[in-house]
Amino acid sequence: MNAHEFNFDGLVGPTHNYSGLSFGNIASKNNSGAIANPKLAALQGLAKMKALHDRGFKQGVLAPHERPDIATLRSLGFAGTDIAVIQAAAEQAPMLLSGAASASPMWAANAATVSPSANTLDGRVHFTAANLNNKFHRSIEHPTTSRILKSMFAHDVYFAHHAALPNCPQMGDEGAANHTRFCARYGAPGVELFVYGASGFDMAVAAPKRFPARQTREASLAVARLHGLNETRTVFAQQNPDVIDAGVFHNDVIAVGNGKVLFCHEHAFLNQQKVIGEIAQKFGPEFVAIEVSDEEVRVRDAVSSYLFNSQLLTRADGDMLLVVPDECRTNASVWAYLQKLLLLDTPIKELLVFDLRESMRNGGGPACLRLRVELNEAEASVVNPGVLMSDALYPTLIAWVEKHYRDQVGEKDLADPALLMECRTALDELSRILGLGNVYPFQLI
Repeated sequence: MNAHEFNFDGLVGPTHNYSGLSFGNIASKNNSGAIANPKLAALQGLAKMKALHDRGFKQGVLAPHERPDIATLRSLGFAGTDIAVIQAAAEQAPMLLSGAASASPMWAANAATVSPSANTLDGRVHFTAANLNNKFHRSIEHPTTSRILKSMFAHDVYFAHHAALPNCPQMGDEGAANHTRFCARYGAPGVELFVYGASGFDMAVAAPKRFPARQTREASLAVARLHGLNETRTVFAQQNPDVIDAGVFHNDVIAVGNGKVLFCHEHAFLNQQKVIGEIAQKFGPEFVAIEVSDEEVRVRDAVSSYLFNSQLLTRADGDMLLVVPDECRTNASVWAYLQKLLLLDTPIKELLVFDLRESMRNGGGPACLRLRVELNEAEASVVNPGVLMSDALYPTLIAWVEKHYRDQVGEKDLADPALLMECRTALDELSRILGLGNVYPFQLI
């Protein structure tokens, strides 16, 4: 049965802003307090989705969440009407309001970890929503994420949905940003790579000193068990603690994989040659590792350009396309390496550059914006069709953004009660456009 990789990109929400909430994400902190443009951010993301759809890739949309999250603020002791809750939070605890108003669900790579049916014991596609418990503003996402994913992938015969792991430091789970699947072809069994930053329980395991390790080994092992993965086709690897301290807060900032190819920096993993050797042993002789030396691209340049936070996509002819942000073109050493890469004897034959500046300024590139879901024909046939990009959906979403989104949002705007109502009105309409049903808990008055 034919199978394809679908990329479901997070649609940027109306409260997109730069509050600098993500310690360890250098771009997020460096742009704290800047004025954001939610409308432009959403349009940039949609342009990428449509361009890849036009190239023949399977593309879908992952809806944003209600923000500010009033239920979260109420759980923290703010009471009264929704407007009173926002005003009290703004006066008494502005950082809590910033967290509750973050548009961070746009980075869909952190929504969940997904294993295709070809790898799972019960032959279903498995989803585990990420608890994202290292950051307050992200830890509140998984209930809505689960509802949206269940609405998109609703058939129990083909899809299995798992709740987020226990919300404790030892089980920190950041989703597909730390997970990659390698396969000879989509729909065939392959090797799943889980990458963690530290151990939740064993303090003797190496760990970063400056920035937190957001993914634990214990969480990765738990997700693999939930998905019913065979240990002969599963690899657990530790990130290099030094690159975490250099701003590599997720593995997808320093490595990307697809099909038979791993594209990574030479300092991506602890004991890197052992990791590559294990993947090759479990995958087979066709496995290809493309390692970029520190001499060619420094880690700091990889982080600032998001060279590895790219999408590695298989074209119809079997060769691969690398989707990179425009920051790669403006970084001299990175751009020089990419020109060299195209001349090497590797499966990567083409570059595609996108302007994703609004997302990049918050520390999210092309790979951060997408959740990969591998589906065979039967599975794809029962996916909610409303969330799949099409020539008809694209202009509808463009018009929706133009109607509902602001051109500017700063931190002070988060306390504006009108912004909450704008978000709710927009999502109420979007849920009908995408056919999501009752995934949002609010009721418009």
